[in-house]
Amino acid sequence: MVRMRRPSIAAVEQALYDDRSVVRHHAMRRTLWVATPPVARTMHAAATRRVAGQERRRTLRLLADNGVADPEAWLADARDRTLAALEEHGPLTARRLGELVPALRHPLAMSPGKPYATTAAAHTRVLLGLGFEGAVIRTRPSGSWVSGAYAYAATDTWISPGLDGAGPTDPVDPVDPAEERRAAVELADLWLRRFGPGTTADLQWWAGWTTALTRHALEGCGAVPVDLDGAPGWVAADDEAPVGDAGPWVAALPSLDPTTMGWKQRAWYLPDSCHEAFDRNGNAGPTLWVDGEVVGAWGQRPDGELRSHYFVDVPARRRAELDAELDRVAGMLAEHRVSVRFPGRIHATLLG
Repeated sequence: MVRMRRPSIAAVEQALYDDRSVVRHHAMRRTLWVATPPVARTMHAAATRRVAGQERRRTLRLLADNGVADPEAWLADARDRTLAALEEHGPLTARRLGELVPALRHPLAMSPGKPYATTAAAHTRVLLGLGFEGAVIRTRPSGSWVSGAYAYAATDTWISPGLDGAGPTDPVDPVDPAEERRAAVELADLWLRRFGPGTTADLQWWAGWTTALTRHALEGCGAVPVDLDGAPGWVAADDEAPVGDAGPWVAALPSLDPTTMGWKQRAWYLPDSCHEAFDRNGNAGPTLWVDGEVVGAWGQRPDGELRSHYFVDVPARRRAELDAELDRVAGMLAEHRVSVRFPGRIHATLLG
């Protein structure tokens, strides 16, 4: 919403749930994205299918570790029953699915012996895996727009066609190498046109690809080599014209914003003094920007107050502009409280 000229929760909900002109889907780096169905199909083929296989193997190990005698058969049956329930009754919440498919309530001990050990119902793994397959999709959540209690639908009943333009994903062997390489070319071109110029390392990190697939994608999309202050980089084909000055601007961006997370190499927009806006794994918390650089962080207290912290000196006039931007964000949030899943290291101090 921060990019909308007239921020509107109703407009976002209409696009997601009524028009279905955009959908949620896990893709690059296991991140949950919102994209148009055509772009989501490209992301699925280029990035998600490979993750689906990894997640399936992890689920099978968890089932075996939790005493399931035949994990392959158990998972296949739970998967089929879940999809059948969604086809007949969906969209459905995880709770309702657990009533219709009792296997989804099977308890799984997660990370036993670790300080963060917990127990979760099997639906957490089954629905996640079906999402990575592209077989189910997250729809309208219960409660307010900030809730994570989504209802799930069979993807091909929510958008037509579903997410698999090349045919349904094989849950056992989900990767189609030829389709992956074709889609990688498309995704590389999309990335360059939104985030370029960028480096090979930037694209490889952002997409979660191997070096070989990254090079294939850059070559296939006709990427043009450019010099980035002495380092090799790329721009999209036909995108070599100089970019004009954007003029002065400020922004208050949310955690994991696509701009903040658009590149691996961040020195050109992230000063050394601002690294505490990120967690130790490189995930961005909510950030404050002035003219293309991160200058601070912000967060929402439990009482709704928005607080800011500056890592660098910012002129009073620009701080006033950022205060106005935070007022705009506060208006969007209204009475809602947003929890930051990946807070920056400064977050606890900021809200303390």
